[in-house]
Amino acid sequence: MTSTRAPLTGHERRFAADEIIVSKTDLKGVITYANDVFLRVSGFSESELLGRPHNIVRHPDMPRCVYRLLWERIKGGHEIFAYVVNRARNGDHYWVLAHVTPLLDADGTIAGYHSSRRLPERRAVEAAIGLYAALREEEARHRAPSDAMAASAGMLDELLRGKGMSYDEFVLGL
Repeated sequence: MTSTRAPLTGHERRFAADEIIVSKTDLKGVITYANDVFLRVSGFSESELLGRPHNIVRHPDMPRCVYRLLWERIKGGHEIFAYVVNRARNGDHYWVLAHVTPLLDADGTIAGYHSSRRLPERRAVEAAIGLYAALREEEARHRAPSDAMAASAGMLDELLRGKGMSYDEFVLGL
């Protein structure tokens, strides 16, 4: 396996507005399916992605609290929309508007997760960049990862309360 820790390039990759990046994972977030758009945009081959944790594309600019919220929602059987910056194999990055949903088996039990990612509006990306920088700053004030995540989650909750919005209303309103 090639390292995914190529130095960040600062170069943003884009994909067409009519393209959808699709992946599926098992319950632990291990990739079981990746479509051709995901392969092309991320720069990974199918063999490099399948069987690997989805966080292989995690970009360090993503606040931990957003991932915590994502996992809480999907493990609870709910969908979530989130703006996510991912890291390509070569250190480039790409922004997506992710829609993540649980996959249910015949008994209605969560068997895995499905993510469809679209090209986000530029104004939403700019808003997310500012918000995520503030959340990461808050995380950086704390040594323990759990404290950092709790602090940034509290900051996000406070922001949403101040706006009188749910997380979903906030994200879909960007």
